[in-house]
Amino acid sequence: MKRILMLLMAFCLVMPAMNAQNKALEKARNKEYKQKMKQFKKEKWQVFGTTRTLDVALLSHYDKLNNMGEDGNEIMGVATKVKSKNIGHQMAINNACLTYAQQAGSHLKGRVVSDITGNASDTEGEFDKMYAAYERLVEKEIRGELKESFSIIRNNDDGTFEIQSFFIVDEKAASIARQRALENAARESELAQKYAKKVSDYVKEGFKQ
Repeated sequence: MKRILMLLMAFCLVMPAMNAQNKALEKARNKEYKQKMKQFKKEKWQVFGTTRTLDVALLSHYDKLNNMGEDGNEIMGVATKVKSKNIGHQMAINNACLTYAQQAGSHLKGRVVSDITGNASDTEGEFDKMYAAYERLVEKEIRGELKESFSIIRNNDDGTFEIQSFFIVDEKAASIARQRALENAARESELAQKYAKKVSDYVKEGFKQ
């Protein structure tokens, strides 16, 4: 009986704190949304490729990210000074893939340098081959995991357009693509094969921008 009472008391103490934290988080999210919408309107952005309003598209985007928690990663692709809207949109997709690949490569390099190679310059050249191959292959493999959330467009008033496309990546699903890229990239590095287990563990991890 005492144990039950203690648990009930603990629950009563914890619940108000959790509610306060949730309210603070919701307030911060609403502020973030309003600031972003204000920025979009000030910079004359319009939603592209959908009948939805920009307000709804942005709210839906944030909702997806919030529901995915730490597994959700936002990636943005950009295309500037394009005359064709459709070609510009494809360029923005390509740019998002490249951005993700560069982030993945930087994340891997940071872990390898700090945990395996340290400051040993004799290993840098060997691993650099792997980093370059890894980024190139991640850019190719990640296309199937990039889920476009929404795109925006604005007129540059010189006959060209600028497009920004926002994507959400599920890091758990993307880890499979990164692993495939590593397996192919490791063939170009004997050191990567030597430390295959550690490097593979780093690749399986998600990362934040």
